[in-house]
Formats: sequence, structure tokens, C-alpha cells
Amino acid sequence: MGLLEQTRTPDDLRALSLEQLDELASEIRARIIEKVSESGGHLAPNLGVVELTIALHRVFDFSSDRLLFDVGHQCYPHKLLTGRLEMFNKLRTREGMSGFPEPSESIFDLFRVGHAGTAISTAVGMAQGDMLTKESYDPEKNPEGKRVVSLIGDASIVNGVAMEGLNGAGMLKRQFLVILNDNGMSISKPQGAMAQYFDRVRVSHTYSDFKKGAKELLKHVPGGGLLREAYHRMGEMTKAAISEDSWFEKFGLLTVGPIDGHDIPTLIEFLSEARDLDRPMVLHVKTIKGKGLDIAEQDATKYHSPKAFKVERDETLGCKVEMNSSGRSFTAAIGDAVVNLMDHDEKVVCATAAMPDGTGIVKAIEKYPSRSFDTGICESHAMDMMAGMAKCGLKPFFAVYSTFLQRAFDQAFQEVALQGLPVRLLLDRAGLVGGDGAVHHGFCDISILRTLPDAVLMAAIDESSCQESLEFMRTWEAGLSALRYPRDDISTQFGDAPPFELGKARLLSPEFTNLDEHQPDVAVLAYGTTAIAAASAIESLQSEYKVALYDARFAKPVDHQLIAKLISKNIPILTLEDHSIVGGFGTAVLESAQSTGLDTSSIYRHGIPDQWIIQNSRDAQLAEVGLDRDGIARMIRHCFDPEKHAVFAAPSKANLEPKPFVQSSNTSELSV
Repeated sequence: MGLLEQTRTPDDLRALSLEQLDELASEIRARIIEKVSESGGHLAPNLGVVELTIALHRVFDFSSDRLLFDVGHQCYPHKLLTGRLEMFNKLRTREGMSGFPEPSESIFDLFRVGHAGTAISTAVGMAQGDMLTKESYDPEKNPEGKRVVSLIGDASIVNGVAMEGLNGAGMLKRQFLVILNDNGMSISKPQGAMAQYFDRVRVSHTYSDFKKGAKELLKHVPGGGLLREAYHRMGEMTKAAISEDSWFEKFGLLTVGPIDGHDIPTLIEFLSEARDLDRPMVLHVKTIKGKGLDIAEQDATKYHSPKAFKVERDETLGCKVEMNSSGRSFTAAIGDAVVNLMDHDEKVVCATAAMPDGTGIVKAIEKYPSRSFDTGICESHAMDMMAGMAKCGLKPFFAVYSTFLQRAFDQAFQEVALQGLPVRLLLDRAGLVGGDGAVHHGFCDISILRTLPDAVLMAAIDESSCQESLEFMRTWEAGLSALRYPRDDISTQFGDAPPFELGKARLLSPEFTNLDEHQPDVAVLAYGTTAIAAASAIESLQSEYKVALYDARFAKPVDHQLIAKLISKNIPILTLEDHSIVGGFGTAVLESAQSTGLDTSSIYRHGIPDQWIIQNSRDAQLAEVGLDRDGIARMIRHCFDPEKHAVFAAPSKANLEPKPFVQSSNTSELSV
């Protein structure tokens, strides 16, 4: 039995010798590589924090102390050290372990987190809360109290919320540790002046050759009096590593480092001093993203969150990796379509927020670097920047995951929609996203954007409709427009798509072109790729029902003329969407009918239920909520005969929630 199997809790970790910790790190790294190669998942970011995570659990007791993760995809080593080794065998599935911190799994996880920039602010809140409840660490009054640690990395420090958190952290008068995991990367290469600053720090400093003049420096920084006192409390090693020109000191945060994030004894020594310091502090830790797997170190972007892969080692050729193949993705198709627009229209510009590969915009960046922008993890800034470009007469496209659009909604409202500016949003990962689970589902983009006057919202179903919708957006100058599409392979089954016309659906069942002559039993208005599963469902029912299928295309404005005609002929309408049932496309159809006094009693909505959907494969999630072929078929039967056929029942919340983590009275035994 290896050390990892014996290390079931942090208490077990603290019982190991220092010499054993390096062996434990190797075992953790090997287990992560083995499992992620089978299932896919976040690889490079987790390989980079193994030693840091071991040192943190060695020094702190996070069954009481607070550990706040910022970039949640760095949590695999933490989970392996806190009783979840068996759950790791089913990583990113409903039966197994979430790929992000998950409080229902363990007392060691405090927040469900998948968006960057939040940890410092939530940590400040917990630090303040513990002071108010008199549970916080105080070296004199409460030496057994709770300490607070915020782990931030993957370039999320440049996020605006992180800056706001630092501003609050500098005002604390208690222990508060921010660990900056600086691996020189975001998901891709980090962008902006802040990234350049950290590059300079890495080149010019190591923990062993810092100047010793920090004591004098502390007289000149905000909170210098408090920090001088802190300086006297520190050991000589930490004093030597105090950064004299740190940007963080402008916030009143004592800054130490950068130190080697893969040197466990050094990490333990610095963390031990930081643990007992009663002032806010930043520990700058330099790590290597992808550490321990050559190909991940060399291309941390590609191996940030890869699909399943096979590793082959050859004495001559070294490490070789074969990725599991799949079809062409929506992301790839959008990337090509954007480049095509830029080829033919020099006013087209594009941007992404730290996701050039994830959104396909990397192709435009490579071909048109002066017209393509990566802002880093700064969605709000990117949205406002696009507004500024639109004001200058350019045609900006902002490619962003649906889940991250939420971070820029205020800017979409104030600087784009309110101004009537034609900013175009390309919403990748719309709908259920699979293994990343609830933190990343794009389930509310329709409902939030639909509130904006004059916004135009579209969905693509295949490659041809992607191309036609982007062409429509290129020429649409009346205000904000958005196109949503899933994290999935792209289809070509519906042939060449006709041009998009504002607010007009596309009939996919040509036999119902003339509703006066051929009337269906049910009309399905499918928004986005739900049309593909609907087409399969309709085929399975062709001996029972006549069903007309429409590619709805627009959620705002919806095709009111079509809706009115279907209702006038007493044809039941089923709306489908890979989006929350609350405020989505189906709601828009209901509102359209109700606004002119039409009968809405035969309009049936079907989408993601009003509950959290946990990690699993995307296909399994679609089946869970009834957006697969069989679920849609059941809904069609219900629309035709509601009394005979029950409506599809979404899975209960109890069935969708992860099993709760249980810690036994014997702390060496953890069970699920």
C-alpha cells in the first residue's frame, strides 16, 4: 500500500516525516495523471500545486481553519488529502467527485467555486465573520482560533473582484494569508500589465537573494507601523524574502517571495511563520503548471483541461500523448467563421477573456493579431472594451463562455444595450456542459439578456446556421446581439441554412409548409441544438403522430406570427431549450402569445428544471432532464394527450445532489 492510500486525512499527513512528503507528492501526481487520462479533467493546474497543497495541510488545520480556493480547478490534490480517494475513481460523474470544491463532499470545502477572482473577498468575509463571533485566531487572546488562507492563481489576480478583495484585505487587523500561486499562466498565456509585472519579479528575484532593507521600506508603505511590528515577529528566512517593491504593499499587505512552490521544506517554513502572523500578508509562490508531466509543462494550455488521453513513454522519443478523437466542435466552427468574417470585413474585431483556445478565437489571434484581443480573466473589462470599439464604428465580437457572461452583465446593460451599441456576443458552452457541473452550466444567458431592450438573441443548431447567424450579426447595427451554442460536436444534418431573418423561425419539416393543407398534431419549437434530439424523437413517433419541427432561431424577438398561426389552428406547441425553464425561450413564447390575448393553454415548455444539475457527461445530463430523444418523445405524447400521457418528470433534487460527506468520530476514517 502506497503513502497516498495510507494518508486518509490531513492528520495522517502530519504524521509523515519530511522525507516521506516528496514520495507522497509523486504518488498524488501519478494518480492525477492516471485518472485524468481516463476521464478528462483539469490536469496541468492540479499538477502544479501538489507540493503547495501538501505544505498547506501540513501547517494548517483546515477542519477548523479556513481555506478558500479561487480557481477551483486546482483542488484535486486537496481532495485526495481529505478523504476522497475512492470518489476520485469516478471523477466528474454524478456518482463520484466534482472537479471543483464541493461542500456536500467534505467539511474541508467551504464554497462551490468555478469562477475566478472570488476567493480573497469571501476570505475577507470569513475573517471578519470569525472576528465578530470571537472565533478568529489571536496570538494572545485566542491562539487556537481560526486562521484564514486564500489560494489564488492561474492569473485570476488580475480580475476586478480580486482587486476589490485586496482592497478589503489590507484593512484587516488580524492573521490573513493570501497565497499567490504564480505559474506564469492563466488558462493560456496571461495578458496585460499585471502579467508583465510578475514576469519581471520572477526574473529579478528569488527567495535566497532578496535585499535585507525591508525594515526601512516598511516605514513608507500604507500600514507601515503595523507591518514594522510584523517584521519583528518574523523569522530571519521570511525577513530575507520580503519584497521591497511589491505591488501588493500598496494595499497594506506585507509581501514575501517569490519562493519555490515545489520545495516542500521551504514552503512549510514560510507557511509556519505566516500562520502565526497577526497581520495580512501575501506569500508569492512560484510554481510550474503541469509539473511532473513533460508534455503538460511544455504546453500547459493544451493540457489545462484535456479530454481523455493515452500516455506512451519511449526511451528514445520520450513522452508521447495520443488524445481521444471526437468530431468537429461548435467552438472550432465558430473560430473558423470569425476568421472568415475578418477576411471579408476589416471592421470586424474580436476578443476573448483568457479563453482563446476554449472559444476558438486563437485562430483569429494568430491571423489578425492587431484586431484580436485577449484581456485575461477580465470579462467586465472585455465587454466595456468592445463597447468602446463599437462606438468607434468597428464591429466587435466578444467570445465568452455563457457561465462567464454573467460576470459582465452590468457592462452589457450599461455600456452596451443602454447605449444601443452593436456588440456581438458569442456564447460558448451554453446549456449543460458535462463534467464541470453546476459551476459552469450556461443555463441563464437567455433569461438575463432577454431583459435588455432591443437585444437580439439567437441559437445555432449546426455549422451552416453558425455561419448564417454570424453574418446576420455582422450587419446588425441596432444594438446588442448574441448567439448561443453548446460544448458539443457540431452537426451538418439539416443541410444549408437559409439567411437569418429577424424574429423568423425556420421550418425543418417541409411537409408542413402549408398549414392550411397539412396540419400537424403537435408543433415543436426547438431553440438551438435541442432540434437535433427533437428530430430523432419525431422519427421514433412517426407511426403515432404528425409533428412539425421548427428551428426557432430567435429567443428575442420570437416568431410571433408563427405562434399566432399555430394557436389559431389549435395546434399544441412544445418549446424546447437547453436552458433554465425560468425566463428562457419557452417563457418568451408564452409572453408573446399572452401579450396579444392568445390562448396559452396549449403551450408546453420543456428545458432545464429549476434546480442544480451536478457533474456528469453532457449526454447523461440531457437524459436526466429529459432533453434527449426519449424525454422529448414523452413530452410530445403529453402535448397531444395530456390526460393519457404524464409530463416528463425532472429528477428529484435528492437524486441529483451528491451524497453528503461524513466524518466519523475516528478522524482516520472518512466515508461517503
